[in-house]
Amino acid sequence: MTNTQSGHALREIAAAFGYAVEGLDATADAMITGVAGLDDAGPTDLTFLSNARYAAKARATRAAAVILSHGVSADGIPCPVLRAPDAYLAFAQVAQWFYQSPLPPPGIHPTAVIAPSAQIGQEVRIGPYVVIGAGVVLGDRAALYPHTVVYDGARIGDDCVLHAHVVIREQVELGRRVIVHNHVTVGCDGFGYAKRPDGRWEKIPQGGRVIIEDDVEIGAGTQIDRASVGETRIRRGAKLDNLVQIGHAVEVGEDTLLCAQVGIAGSATIGSRVILAGQVGVAGHLTIGDGVTALAQSGIPNDVPAGRQVAGYPAVDRRQWLRVSAAQAKLPDLLKYIHALEARLAALEKAHPTE
Repeated sequence: MTNTQSGHALREIAAAFGYAVEGLDATADAMITGVAGLDDAGPTDLTFLSNARYAAKARATRAAAVILSHGVSADGIPCPVLRAPDAYLAFAQVAQWFYQSPLPPPGIHPTAVIAPSAQIGQEVRIGPYVVIGAGVVLGDRAALYPHTVVYDGARIGDDCVLHAHVVIREQVELGRRVIVHNHVTVGCDGFGYAKRPDGRWEKIPQGGRVIIEDDVEIGAGTQIDRASVGETRIRRGAKLDNLVQIGHAVEVGEDTLLCAQVGIAGSATIGSRVILAGQVGVAGHLTIGDGVTALAQSGIPNDVPAGRQVAGYPAVDRRQWLRVSAAQAKLPDLLKYIHALEARLAALEKAHPTE
């Protein structure tokens, strides 16, 4: 991940984030032009060590400098060290200096179609073939990549970024600094039908809203349904991975992480700082408390109290699931043992029939 500019001195990076530099000659300073992993880092790259398991790689690195967490030994590392409370977090922060997605050119592309009643903010970037409907409010410095479609009445806050082929449906509201990746639809109809006496299905109109609060990021291919009444709401700072499905009238709490292929059924409430790992499924009308973690492929059919770690289907306490998983490996041998006992019992009964 390389900077397009000439780079930054290591001391400059340290000063910007309040980190300390160790092992750097006072008369020289390493010039950093990019960031990379331990294996790939070159003589002008900054890398990091966040797991002691990879300490040997850090000692063999060709990087210009290594970010280490406080308390992690720098013995054998052949280059300067940048000390930070959390090396992984520091790497994420520094990486933003060296890479940002290229934005569409400033201004409005001549192929964009914008309704006369739309309110367009200052310093926007609107790419080719963007369509903006009637009554839309587009905030300052918003960036819309090619083929983005914004339906009537939607509101998009300052500094939002909508990548190519995003669809923002009617009356949807996005806060500030929301990032929406490719092929996302926000505000598609919720899945609601009533069964008629003849067995056919009657569609329930989905007239509610979707509210996306500030600093949310939504991964590619994710779909967020509007409610039939009321609203679907993704609260501040939540991060949604690719291919996540959010049902109608769902609430997702602040700073929650939803990993790839998570599916949340309608009217569920997900608390703050929750982590749902890949392919977790949540049934409708449930409450997942603050700080819950669900391991990958867990199926959650019941409420989960705050702070719990759950796994499996139906999801149970993580430690119980680990014990059950360990026991499952023994089931074939246990079954053979039971069959052997049954055979011995049958032989005994035959030899000593009951009177």
